[in-house]
Parts: sequence; structure tokens; C-alpha cells
Amino acid sequence: MAGSHILEIHLIDGTYELFRHYYALPSARDRDGREVAAVRGVLASVLGMIRGGATHVAVATDHVIESFRNQLWPGYKTGEGIEPDLLAQFNLLEEVLSAAGVVVWPMVEFEADDALAAAAAIADADARVERVVICTPDKDLAQCVRGTRVVQLNRRTRVTLDAAGVVQKFGVSPESIPDYLALVGDAADGYPGLPGWGAKSSAAVLAKYFHIESIPGDWREWRVNAANAGALARTLINERDRARLFRTLATLRTDIPLFDDVDELEWHGPGPGFERLGAILDAAVTRRSPKVRKSDRSEHHN
Repeated sequence: MAGSHILEIHLIDGTYELFRHYYALPSARDRDGREVAAVRGVLASVLGMIRGGATHVAVATDHVIESFRNQLWPGYKTGEGIEPDLLAQFNLLEEVLSAAGVVVWPMVEFEADDALAAAAAIADADARVERVVICTPDKDLAQCVRGTRVVQLNRRTRVTLDAAGVVQKFGVSPESIPDYLALVGDAADGYPGLPGWGAKSSAAVLAKYFHIESIPGDWREWRVNAANAGALARTLINERDRARLFRTLATLRTDIPLFDDVDELEWHGPGPGFERLGAILDAAVTRRSPKVRKSDRSEHHN
């Protein structure tokens, strides 16, 4: 175990980081003409965290953008519309981070978000762990927050959410986040929620009833501050199956066997292939032309 007495686990959303750096940095191409600026940015960022004291670090990526959720809902997000120069950097990112000695989980059937959720659950179960920090702004991950022990960090804004912070931001506790997203929808993930159910009414009802099944069919029983409660109740009765499907989409999987022991996440320095890859990245030529966003995908599922 590392020398530090306080054992913190840092779990990083590699997909979000790649999007973020792709749109933030000017283009840089290696000798073969491959775009590498985002990979270089993410690598510097992750190594910067380690230099800053992070000892146990892992990065989850969407090796394939599609997942099992695409079979459940045809409108679920795909890789369509993502810049080819961005998409092409996923494999390189996984290769470079692995060479740098960082644990990487490239997800195919599941999503990077599922890996972060599963890893947080495994780390949370270890009594030696003081804190698990999930590094992503993605609202799905708010469901994994536990008290002050498992927290969510937006590395761009430097805002950390513990359970009280989740309640303050969304109006519901972490356990209700999948139900909340099912009702309000998640445009970034490609499902619409239920008509009329906005953020305020959904939060008001779920703050009292926690889960969709527990919401009474008769709105007069609710006794919460929700506009057009009668219409909301009718919609929920008529579309309960759809709401449950959206909740399945929003519920992150924690049953993925990623590692057995948090010791496996400890960083021990770069591997033998890192110098060669690092030299290729260092030699890449930067071109100062800012990228034009086709759509605001840089906030990836935020």
C-alpha cells in the first residue's frame, strides 16, 4: 500500500476528458498525420493528478460508443456525428495511458459510466479506502455518490459533490437520480423523459417518494408543490412502462468485475513502451486553428 495514510481512489471518465481536451486544444498531428492533441492533453492532465498526489488512479473509456442500451432504446446515443479526428484518438488514448502505467478500462458492451460506477462500488466496499473520487461532470454518476465517502468531481469547474451536494443540485438524493433522469429525460444520452415532467416537479415528487413505483396514482395524495399535478399523474399512469425503461437506461451497472483489490489501481510509474509513445506525442506539430463545434458534444453526456 502507498505510503499515504489516507487512501483515495481516483476514477476518471476518459471519454469526457478526451472530448473536453479535443475542443479545448489546438490541433496537433504526429508524423503520420494523426490528430493527437486531445490524447496529449488527457495524458498531461492524468499525470498532473498523479504529480499532485493521486496514488490510485484508473481511467474508463468508451472503446465503442454504442452499448447494450442501444438494443433497449433505438434513440440511445451512438457514435454518429462525432468528429473522426476525435473518434480516432480513443485507441491511442488507451494505449498511451496503459504505457504510462495507468489502469485503463476500455468498455465495449457497457459504457465508461458503468465502469466508473462498478469501480466505485468495489472501492467503497474496502474499509482501507477513505474516499472515492469519481472525476466526471456526467449527471448519471450522481447516483453513485455516498455521503462524503464517494464523491463526484468536475475537474473543469473544480466543484465536488457529496450526497448533500447532489440534493442541493438536483433536489433528490443519489438513490433517486435514475428515477429523476427517467422522468426529466437526458438529451445527451438520447431519451426524452415523460411529457410535462420537468426538473422542478420531478424533484418535488421524488424527494418525497424516492422511486417511480412509490408515486401514488392519485395526485391528490402527493401533497407536494408540483404544477399541473393532475396531468403529471395521468402521464405517469399512461407511460409507467416507458418511465421504467428510461430508468433502466439511466441506472449504471455495478456488477462488472473490473478488479479484485484496490491495490491493483496503485500507480508504479510508466511501463517500458512509454518513452517511445511519449516521443511521438512530443514531436507532434501544433496548428493554431481552433476547432468549430458541429454540436456541443464536448460536454459529453453532461
